[in-house]
Amino acid sequence: MAEVLVLVDHVDGQVKKVTTELLTAARRIGEPAAVWIGDGAESGKAALAEYGAEKVYVAPAELDDYVVAPKAELLASLARDKGAAAILVSATAENKEIAGRTAVKLGSGVLTDVVGVSADLVAEHSIFGGATVTHARVRTGVPVIAVRPNSVVPEAAAGAAAEEAVSVEISDAAKTAKVVERVAQEKGERPELTEAAVVVSGGRGVGSDDFSVVENLADSLGAAVGASRAAVDSGWYPNQFQVGQTGKTVSPNLYVALGISGAIQHRAGMQTAKNIVAVNKDPEAPIFELADYGVVGDLHTVAPQLTEEIKKRK
Repeated sequence: MAEVLVLVDHVDGQVKKVTTELLTAARRIGEPAAVWIGDGAESGKAALAEYGAEKVYVAPAELDDYVVAPKAELLASLARDKGAAAILVSATAENKEIAGRTAVKLGSGVLTDVVGVSADLVAEHSIFGGATVTHARVRTGVPVIAVRPNSVVPEAAAGAAAEEAVSVEISDAAKTAKVVERVAQEKGERPELTEAAVVVSGGRGVGSDDFSVVENLADSLGAAVGASRAAVDSGWYPNQFQVGQTGKTVSPNLYVALGISGAIQHRAGMQTAKNIVAVNKDPEAPIFELADYGVVGDLHTVAPQLTEEIKKRK
């Protein structure tokens, strides 16, 4: 059975949930083989084994000293050496660039923002606000596929997780962009936006930089907080929480849109959510075309009531 390379997303030795999703998808195609770049592989091997990784290729930590190019060279080299059936990465901004560069080096094709992969490597996309499902396949070379977080339900299956150290001769061109400084981002108790199972986002309807109405509802649900481009451009919420075509793409089980009109720019970033709840004063707001449940009303009235009811039921 051919190997399927899975690029591991990890922080401080902890495997991120999206990697368990990728390993689950990889098992449908072939033999999952995790690719770990950086330190902490020993800490993460148990989690990789739990979700079916038969091998763990550990690359030198020095690759993390550069931007994306060396990682693409590593994946391309491994794919050739191991005769990989496919390469799976999470559909983050950085990993999509790695995917594109890897596909160029292999002379193959790349598919991004995929929400499902079949055993015969047919990828599924959800477009037009989830109204249409399309299918695509790479016709030449090793398929490189970037899968959206929360698109695949992770399923445990024991794997050997046999560790193998790997190295690759990085070209001088790949070393031209180097990381010179890292700044630790302050993190609260809320889940990371792109991996959260529940997201509560606020838009222009919030009306000010007081996002407490959004945050309170999010905290009651154990959710991540997001914001529309209008809210971010107004300076009401930090840029890293923007959901949309020019922000982050999310695919949670539940997405709550408070005071968001539903412009196509925003819809592109959340349309694959499995359940969408919208609250807006305008009954003609485009977001209602996409929502599974809609409430026409003032979010400053509706959201606190919802928050209170959720707290009562806990």
